Amino acid sequence: MSATIHVVNPNSLEAVTRGIDEALQPLRLAEGPRIECHTLKEGPPGIQTQQDVEAAIPPLMRKVASLEPDAGAFVVACYSDPGLHALREITKKPVIGISEAGILTALTMGQRVGVIAILSASIPRHLRYYGAMGVMDRIAGELPVGLGVAELADRERAFLRMAEVGRMLRDAHGADVLVMGCAGMASLRQQLQDDVRLPVVEPCQAGVAMAMGRLMLGWSGA
Repeated sequence: MSATIHVVNPNSLEAVTRGIDEALQPLRLAEGPRIECHTLKEGPPGIQTQQDVEAAIPPLMRKVASLEPDAGAFVVACYSDPGLHALREITKKPVIGISEAGILTALTMGQRVGVIAILSASIPRHLRYYGAMGVMDRIAGELPVGLGVAELADRERAFLRMAEVGRMLRDAHGADVLVMGCAGMASLRQQLQDDVRLPVVEPCQAGVAMAMGRLMLGWSGA
């Protein structure tokens, strides 16, 4: 299959893109589409506020347009899904947002979804999105680790906070499946799942898996 799934990290941190690329390695199949990860160099250094979300959209649209010729699908690798609907207007190729994909995947794996956010300020933005998706009654809760995107590069510190929050979502909020609420957490999925003993959805993996299914089954919509 010659089509490429372009996974675009809408922030400017190369370390985040490397973590996403590492997490996607199990999905690189000999007979499957190519998966290429990109850093949006013009993007903010971490998408943590609504202003960051809005600032990322124009350069993200330009990036997608530049990658269009060989694209089979696009994955927006930020849990705020910046520009998702605008991008779906400018390309006929499938455009998958990792927040949407992560939550929809989690709904097939458990009844009560817990989300691990980076910062408290991110949570209202995410809750608005879940409300728009019509899934609020399945959200057990969302709690922050209190670390910004750049701070997630300290993997040991990030894991300890994520595990603490994951156990709290499990024990105090009744979550039976967890979603990692930031692409910067991507490389820690298996370690976290082993610790909390619940299914853990890494949304970049979920988004690429959805894109692969659409391409390989001819559901591209193009």
